[in-house]
Amino acid sequence: ILTVLGNSAVLATAVKRSSLLKSPELLTVNLAVADIGMALSMYPLAIASAWNHAWLGGDASCIYYALMGFLFGVCSMMTLCAMAVIRFLVTNSSKSNGNKITKNTVFILIGFIWLYSLLWAILPLVGWGYYGPEPFGISCTIAWSKFHYSSNGFSFILSMFLLCTVLPALTIIACYLGIAWKVHKAYQEIQNIDRIPNAAKLEKKLTLMAVLISVGFLSSWTPYAAASFWSMFHSSHSLQPIVTLLPCLFAKSSTAYNPFIYYIFSKTFRCEIKKLQCCCGWRVHYFSTNNSVENPVSMMWNG
Repeated sequence: ILTVLGNSAVLATAVKRSSLLKSPELLTVNLAVADIGMALSMYPLAIASAWNHAWLGGDASCIYYALMGFLFGVCSMMTLCAMAVIRFLVTNSSKSNGNKITKNTVFILIGFIWLYSLLWAILPLVGWGYYGPEPFGISCTIAWSKFHYSSNGFSFILSMFLLCTVLPALTIIACYLGIAWKVHKAYQEIQNIDRIPNAAKLEKKLTLMAVLISVGFLSSWTPYAAASFWSMFHSSHSLQPIVTLLPCLFAKSSTAYNPFIYYIFSKTFRCEIKKLQCCCGWRVHYFSTNNSVENPVSMMWNG
């Protein structure tokens, strides 16, 4: 619910301000699309399976669930990587060079991110790698346990780990360390004048917001990655179901954090949310102004 409501607010704000969106902000919109796509395509099936105490739909729904999770997961990771690279380029370039990152360039980058994610998601369907159920039985993902059973599974998981996890994560870390060093040097120079311009403050705030988004995503998925790597080299039965379930749930919660980060750091987003609240409040007030005897609808709203 938090994922759908929060990211729907992000998308509604983006649509309303579409003509005013800057090029890097399109990546934020893409991240919201990936988060809400994961929630709508996966969570209802997982919730129904949890209530059923067993996976619903058999192998077909298991493959669908794992494919959606892999697609949106890789898309989110690569989007965060692209955000870090663009923030690094903007921070370390002059104003004229920073403006060269146009919307068309970002659209092409987003298209590449989705194609890259789709490629990795369909590879297990064509014979390289496998999809399978989680050890606790009410979720599906990459078959980590087949890492040591076949060379096929070994090569796929190793390649996926390097190209979809390690390389993007190292890129994100390197970019933000470079930004931090650049901002630190800039603030040292500014302090000599005893004056910090608004542009520098805004740059610091945007960078901090992007860092928190990346940290939230990586920290959410780290316990799941640790449990998955354990099952790669040991039997999946060596872990209790609750030990494999909790990291999975924590990883899925990563889709709900970003709207709260935007709300804290973005004054524009806060204003748009307040407008949406006023709009919803006006509708409730409209239904509740008439006498409840004359208008039964108001009785239902009050109830």
